[in-house]
Amino acid sequence: MSNGLTMLSDASKMFLFLAAELSLLFLVISLGVNLLRQKIPDSKIQAMLGARKGRGYVIAALLGAITPFCSCSTIPMLRGLLSARAGFGPTLTFLFVSPLLNPIIVGLMWATFGLKITLLYIVIATVVSVLSSLILSQFGFERYVINEKRKGISSPVGCSAPITKLQVASCCNSNTTPVRINIQSIKTGSSCCVSTRSEVSTASTPGAMKQAWQEAWKQFKEVFPYLLAGVLIGAFIYGFVPTEWIASHAGSNNAFAVPLSAIIGIPLYIRAEAVIPLASVLMTKGMGTGAVMALIIGSAGASLTEVILLKSMFRMPMIIAFLTVILGMAVMMGYLTQLLF
Repeated sequence: MSNGLTMLSDASKMFLFLAAELSLLFLVISLGVNLLRQKIPDSKIQAMLGARKGRGYVIAALLGAITPFCSCSTIPMLRGLLSARAGFGPTLTFLFVSPLLNPIIVGLMWATFGLKITLLYIVIATVVSVLSSLILSQFGFERYVINEKRKGISSPVGCSAPITKLQVASCCNSNTTPVRINIQSIKTGSSCCVSTRSEVSTASTPGAMKQAWQEAWKQFKEVFPYLLAGVLIGAFIYGFVPTEWIASHAGSNNAFAVPLSAIIGIPLYIRAEAVIPLASVLMTKGMGTGAVMALIIGSAGASLTEVILLKSMFRMPMIIAFLTVILGMAVMMGYLTQLLF
């Protein structure tokens, strides 16, 4: 009985900590993204992260690798990229890479597992992310992005919503005047107007911070139920699934240890920075290195909290595709580690 109460207490503390941490992270990152979107026109984001010639994929992978985001704090940046209509493939690359690669994770991985396994981890995370994004983009998975107007993923800068000729007069807000009408965009249904003052930063206006905060708060209220549900489930699974159970079911004597570890990792919310030290403990209890690698990618790349948050932006086929990519990446990394090391 006392053991059960201890686990319940630990799970409750984890829930409160994660709920507070992720709420704060979401608000801060959303505020930063909204301020950047006031400063950087959507057209520049689209040019940098477009899918043409593959440059956008490289930039997205590099951006993901340098941003110290966990799987959940990646969401505000993802919403910003979707609102700015960056290339769908590069946006997915950022989604896959961001929680798995950053200098802290790479440094911890190197110190814990050595240079060779770290290099394999970097290559697998980058290559699988880019190739999967290319494939999903080619198969038209962009159609599974939930309509922005219905979900309220708004664009605080300019007027990037598709329009008709009848909507031209009311399209552009005060942030983009004086303007010139982009006739080609009327034909294609893309951005309605282009500011003749596109180089002027609206982030310096007195109401810029207030506008960015209002947008961040609006976005937070929209995702808060999803965030709370994910944290609640993840924290209690974390509290009631001891490391001894994981190590015993994903030990080196289990032929299915790698895929099992990848699946076990998803319900847990563990940052890659935190799961790497945990991995050392699991290895001392008999868990194989390949299974540990699968657990790291599964838990850091696709936590249950992130999946629930993604439900506010993507329809189910895209969610399934996302999970398939992360699980495939985790299993590939696990088996290659077993084979090579």
